Formats: sequence, C-alpha cells, structure tokens
Amino acid sequence: MKFLRHGPAGAEKPGLLAADGTIRDLSGHVADLSGAALSPEALAKLGALDVDSLPVVNAATRLGPCVAGTGKFICIGLNYSDHAAETGATVPPEPVIFMKATSAIVGPNDDVLIPRGSEKTDWEVELAIVIGKTAKYVSEAEALDYVAGYCVSHDVSERAFQTERSGQWTKGKSCDTFGPIGPWLVTKDEIADPQNLGMWLKVNGQTMQDGSSRTMVYGVAFLVSYLSQFMSLHPGDVISTGTPPGVGMGLKPPRYLKDGDVVELGIEGLGTQKQTFRADR
Repeated sequence: MKFLRHGPAGAEKPGLLAADGTIRDLSGHVADLSGAALSPEALAKLGALDVDSLPVVNAATRLGPCVAGTGKFICIGLNYSDHAAETGATVPPEPVIFMKATSAIVGPNDDVLIPRGSEKTDWEVELAIVIGKTAKYVSEAEALDYVAGYCVSHDVSERAFQTERSGQWTKGKSCDTFGPIGPWLVTKDEIADPQNLGMWLKVNGQTMQDGSSRTMVYGVAFLVSYLSQFMSLHPGDVISTGTPPGVGMGLKPPRYLKDGDVVELGIEGLGTQKQTFRADR
C-alpha cells in the first residue's frame, strides 16, 4: 500500500493512494501515521479496508510528510561507492552516521528555503527507511521485520555550512525545510528489492542524478541492524541512506541552487517530489 498525509502544514490527516490514483482519507480509522499505527500489522489492517468506501480527497490537496511523530532523522554519509568517488572520499569502513533535525521535515512538494548566507545549497536524492516498531540489538536477518516501508527523501545540504564552518555535518543538513519526505510511505511488501531501485533528480529540467540503490555500500537490512546496536529505533524514525553521484559539489565546476530553481526527484516505485527553492529572507 501507499500511505500518505494530506492537508495544511501542521494539520495533516492520514490517507492512502487508491489503485485508481485517487487519494482516500483514513482519518475515520486512524488518528495519524505515527507510533503504533506504523507497525506492519497495523498498516496491513488499514490496507485491508474497503477502499471504495473511504472518502475521496481533492486531488489538488497538499501532501505533507508521509509519516508523523519522527523522533530521529538519521542520515548515512558516503554510502554509495560512485558518490564517494565523485567527492574524492574513500568508502568508510563503517557507516558514517549524522543526524538531520526533525524540524527540517516538510512535504514532498513544499518550497525549500535557501538559508541566509548560503552560497552552496546542494541536492541529494535518497532512499529512506521508515521504522515501524521499536528495534534494539536486532540482527541483520530480522531487521526488515522492524521496517514499516520506504519513501523518497531529499537530503538538501548546505556544503559550506557542512564542511567549511568547522565541527560536524549537522548544521549543513538541518536548515528549515531541508528534509522533504514522501509523497508516500510505501509498505515493504510492495518493494521486492530495496537494493535495486532506480533513482533520479533534475534541476530546472536537466538530469543531474541518474543512479540506482544497487551501488549502495551498506544495504537497508544492515543499516537497521547496525544502528540498533547503538540506539533504539522507534516507530516513525527515518533513516536516509545516502545518495548516488551527480550532486552539485561533485560537478566541475561545482553548481549550487539559487532562488527560483526547481528540483524534481524520484525513486522507482516510491513516487516523485518537486520543490521550488526560495531565498529565506
């Protein structure tokens, strides 16, 4: 199933995408797509509802972040061998982990704000894992049992804040609106192999990233297991798993986003996003 959240920012309601392409409201059956409602069992019950009996939502409605109640937005750096190569970095012996502030989360088609003083705002299409139930010290073999599903994540980054201002990467990753997720939370049963998904991103209609999750160094099951050795993963936590090559900082010369640029991105089976970048005045 493809679950989603629709409505004004801060007042989203749960819904799903029906087979005929209409959005159906789920607020009569679940308060939101958060907490216990994200367990694989709970999502399966929602998916078993008579879709035709659910209220139809106006197709023009805003789509919000596809999951609520995100306590941790965990990102994995340099997790694609070809992306590491384009940035001149070596593949790390263990996953590089950093946090993105949950206040960065916005809907898949919301405007993205270029922060004051930014000169190097960059793009990154990423496959995200959404946790469905608490995971602690889980094995790689059982890791997917704790996954609710997958979604598209745009790990927007300000490279000067990230790498030129000393300290860790978080401040270059956590600016307001730097975390669009969605449009859908796609349950794991719909994705036969998360390690074989085409991924793409365009800037003003020009393809910049055209890759695949095949080149991911540390795969989905490994990452869930690995992270659970250091911290409990809770329902609604999002793990953004890294990006393929084609980011702005890797171009020669580098290219960064400016006011008015339009970025479109998507992942096979997980939908698409489209954002206009605006200067944060």
